[in-house]
Amino acid sequence: MNLDTTLYFVTDSTGRQEKEFLSIVDQALTGGVTILQLREKNKSTRAYIDLASKVHEIALSHQVPLIIDDRVDVALAMDAEGVHLGQEDMDIAQARKILGPDKIIGGTTKTVPQAKEAYEKGADYLGVGAIYPTTTKVKTVLTSTDTLKEICETVPIPVNAIGGLNPNNCSVLEGCGIAGLCVVSAIMRADDPAAQANTLYKCAKQLKKN
Repeated sequence: MNLDTTLYFVTDSTGRQEKEFLSIVDQALTGGVTILQLREKNKSTRAYIDLASKVHEIALSHQVPLIIDDRVDVALAMDAEGVHLGQEDMDIAQARKILGPDKIIGGTTKTVPQAKEAYEKGADYLGVGAIYPTTTKVKTVLTSTDTLKEICETVPIPVNAIGGLNPNNCSVLEGCGIAGLCVVSAIMRADDPAAQANTLYKCAKQLKKN
């Protein structure tokens, strides 16, 4: 599968029944999500793999790569397309040794030095932020659009903005050089996930032109 980070959807199953959660994922992919990250902080390894396998089936039907948050073991166990690693997760270079050259590895960065290091260690794309305060993490360190732009100019891999982004506030990213948007709540909490994903995809495409 090609790596297209135009609309990067990070899931949040908190408070959702599995059937409802899987339906939201399917709707979001139908609406225009180009890459999907499954993020589960509290599930056991077995439960995580079970859910990931069900999500992967949906993602494959849409020809969209599935990225597993944090857990290299889970990504390996159910043969996901890749893994996303934060600053406190497994080192990107170590993950690359384990996963091999063909899997997608993303990294979360907030500064130019972090971005350079992630790229040099083998990251395929970066998520940078938070641009705005988010509802999905208790502690949020904001990243300025100036830093985001500098990161985009420094590394030759796709850079996506993340953090509290929605169709009403993402225009602040114009001219930054991003490859796409990362969203969580904007889709998870939408009344119509497919329509919202379609709107966000169009926003992201417009931002990529500027």
